[in-house]
Order: sequence, then structure tokens, then C-alpha cells
Amino acid sequence: MGNILCEHCTGECCNYIALPIDEPETKRDFDDMRWYLMHGGITVFVEDGDWYIQFRSVCRHLQADYRCGVYETRPQICREYKARDCDYSGGDYEYDHLFTEPEQIVAHAKEHFAEERAAAPRKKTRKKAPRRKHGGIKETLTQLGVR
Repeated sequence: MGNILCEHCTGECCNYIALPIDEPETKRDFDDMRWYLMHGGITVFVEDGDWYIQFRSVCRHLQADYRCGVYETRPQICREYKARDCDYSGGDYEYDHLFTEPEQIVAHAKEHFAEERAAAPRKKTRKKAPRRKHGGIKETLTQLGVR
């Protein structure tokens, strides 16, 4: 084994695509994420407060030896990927949240909305003024000096 991390590479970064998504705010947003997770090879994760959807899909140019078949003409996103970002590093990845099953996002949504309700300022309820009894039209006309 060599000292260069790439010599140990298994091409993990070439086995998925992760795209940023909007943070869910509504019940519909969470339900959409539940739907995503009902599909194979899909995960949703939060990293440094940012939300992502991840699709498991192998790059068609990843060779059997885990090297890039189009290295000289590889896309810019691959060129910018640095060894310090390598997924090979092993151990547990530090996600804020990782969702792999629909039930996980449902539980998270319940917590989210419970916290939101708890943090919301309570509305003060005004007591309604008691209705004054009214003596009818004759009494009102008399009070107004109309006969």
C-alpha cells in the first residue's frame, strides 16, 4: 500500500450524485421527501444546515480499477474535488441528519412541527364583552326621543 490516498480509492465519489434541495417547511414538503425515500437508491441528508438529495448511480466512466476513464477531460466538478473531501476516509460521515427510510422523515417532520408549535407565541384570547340586553325597537326609539 502506498502513501497516496488515491491508491486506496474505491471510487465512492463516483457512485452517487448529491444535489442541494430546499429545506422543507410545509407538510407537503416533508411528504414529497417521504416519496423520494420510497424509491431505491435515494437518501436525503443535511450537512452544515444545507439539505441534499442523493441518488446512488455509478459514473459510466469509472473503470474496474476505480480510475477515471476520461480523466483528462473530466467535468469541472471532478477537477475541483480534493483529496481532503474524499469519501474513502472511512468511519462515520458527519451528517446533521441522514434519512434513508420514509419513516425517518415522517418522525423528523413530527418533531419539526412540534418544536414549531412550542416556539410559536401564544395568541391572547380576548374575552368578548357581554351582550347588552336590548329592550326592542320601541325602547330604543323611546331612548332616542322618537315616538
